Amino acid sequence: MISYLPEAATPFIGREAETADLTAAIGAHRLTTMSGPAGAGKSRLALRTVSAMTGGDLVVCWAHLWPLDNDRLLVATISDAVGFSDHRARWPLEGLCQWLSDRRVLLVLDSCEHLTDSVRKVVADLLTVSPGLTVVATSREPLGVRGEHVITLGPLNEAEALSLLTGRAVAAGGFGTDRDEWSAAAEVCALLDGLPLALELAGAQLADTGAQELAARLRTGAGARTLRARGPVQPARHQSLWTAMGWSHELCDPVERLLWARLSVFRQSFDEGMVREVCAGGPLQDRDISRTLRSLARRSVLTQAGDLYRLLVPLRDYGRMWLRELGEDGVLADRHASGFSQLTVTAERDWPGPGQVAAYTRVERAHADLCAALDHLLATDPEQALELAGRLGFFWACTGHLHEARSYLERCLEAGGESGDAAGQATWALGVTLLLQGDHDGALILADTCRQVADRRGEHPQDVLRAGYLSGLVHLMSGNPHLAQQVAARALDDTTGEPAASQGRLFCRLIIVFALTSSGRLAEAEREADSLREECVALGEVWTRSYTEYQLSLVALMRGDAERAADRARVMVASKRQIGDSFGIALGLDLLAAAVAFQGQALQAARIYGTGLAHWRSVGHPQRGTPELAHVRAECEETIRKGLGEEHFAQTLRETGQQEPAVLLAHALGEGPTGPVT
Repeated sequence: MISYLPEAATPFIGREAETADLTAAIGAHRLTTMSGPAGAGKSRLALRTVSAMTGGDLVVCWAHLWPLDNDRLLVATISDAVGFSDHRARWPLEGLCQWLSDRRVLLVLDSCEHLTDSVRKVVADLLTVSPGLTVVATSREPLGVRGEHVITLGPLNEAEALSLLTGRAVAAGGFGTDRDEWSAAAEVCALLDGLPLALELAGAQLADTGAQELAARLRTGAGARTLRARGPVQPARHQSLWTAMGWSHELCDPVERLLWARLSVFRQSFDEGMVREVCAGGPLQDRDISRTLRSLARRSVLTQAGDLYRLLVPLRDYGRMWLRELGEDGVLADRHASGFSQLTVTAERDWPGPGQVAAYTRVERAHADLCAALDHLLATDPEQALELAGRLGFFWACTGHLHEARSYLERCLEAGGESGDAAGQATWALGVTLLLQGDHDGALILADTCRQVADRRGEHPQDVLRAGYLSGLVHLMSGNPHLAQQVAARALDDTTGEPAASQGRLFCRLIIVFALTSSGRLAEAEREADSLREECVALGEVWTRSYTEYQLSLVALMRGDAERAADRARVMVASKRQIGDSFGIALGLDLLAAAVAFQGQALQAARIYGTGLAHWRSVGHPQRGTPELAHVRAECEETIRKGLGEEHFAQTLRETGQQEPAVLLAHALGEGPTGPVT
């Protein structure tokens, strides 16, 4: 049978999984709507999928709805698409329904978003009277027909995005092959959030501008405006990225457009509570937020995952343009910084208790927004920037953001002054950061500064505890556990009125546990670790508790009980994974590898050791830890080499280095795709 389909202008790249999903949906549902943001490639994917379904008695037809300004010619357009001409005096829809009633047709309705209400009614009638009809609709929002199956199309993955961008660049006249150009091309893909239309247009420009120049323009947030096709395209709104964004903008009502503009202040995912705090006001009342967020998500302006929303980068840049036009960019930046500063206040408050894991999750999820808040406050309110950096520093040091932690802490201390509680906390956080980067001398100087601040301020126990913890940690890492125990114990003695569950007291008690182990006083270390662990369990605290598990594992290993050491190390690593503590995960994996190696499982130990190395690379520096761990690592490596041989060990490390750290970690913990291996 004859099918009526447009021709693809360029080769299709990627989307294998989505093509399979759409193919399956067409076979299982009579109406499938492919929804997604402007430029996601909904039409291209539909065309690729249905093109493979022609043949036999199935007629595949395509109706372009994007040229229609209103619904007057909607039925006529569909009739033309399916090859129906009606010359009888009756309602056009009646004739179309009758004509399709006994035919087997796959009908694609392309670009329905501006005629949603009318398309909904027509499709409902056609499906009711035409049992052989299957409809695929592309739209930026679902049609809302009963029985509709919706597939939401998002951005391309990294590999597909890079393949599309470079493929279009080659077709347009060439693409540089040196490493810098490929690296810049990958950055362009990220800056355009993997949106296919944006990549298509950018690819056409790469032959002229080069990837590095285009990436530099896109970093400013204005480069996306210049992305245009070289020649005429259909639909015309795909001539430029900005025109495609404008089409979506026109379909929104005024309140939706206002929220879109205000949401552009966010850099990452956000929830409704944060939107209320930052975006409500004026014509956009608090009571309007829920409805308007849902509406923007339905229109594919926002992507949604659970209770989190996100603006893709090109849509965010378009909204930011309108925010500047409205003259609200400064006010929204102030609100944004205030909202994310409050997030860290809450996270710090929740740190010692059962809210700790959620606190780490919130801070990690908001990383880019917190950086933006700090940048804004450094320019407008350095004292507030210092407070924010001080609260953030320890979170960032734990989750592997050492470069950002050091950079912002140093800048904020320089801009915000060196006195007051905020400066003391920021100095302490900077000291911890330097120590984790291996700068013992710099950390020791800052530990002395913290101690001087504590002496000067007198009645601030947290200053004393912070100084005791940082000084003790420096001494531990420098191989002087006796002195580490002394300074931590003195800090605890000087702050007996401070709550036992305070962060500072937990930290100093942990220093004592580490010092006892390093000194070989294993029975004392085990008692102190068990006591501290029980208290942390009662509090619902994870960070400190996980390090007590680490110490119990190390004690067991020193006593020759490798099986118990492995059990405790797995608990430690699993706990660190909960809060995203990259440094702790890497430490725990080194210990786990040794415990497994000493049980005679050389291959498994090699894989775990390689996983540990992958995590050390992810935090940006070589293996660290207290001095006794170096001996454990050396003995672990020697045991593995004896069990596997040098060549097999090296090969295993290479193989693990090529895999995803998260997958490797799951295997190290004995987990399969859906949970623990039984």
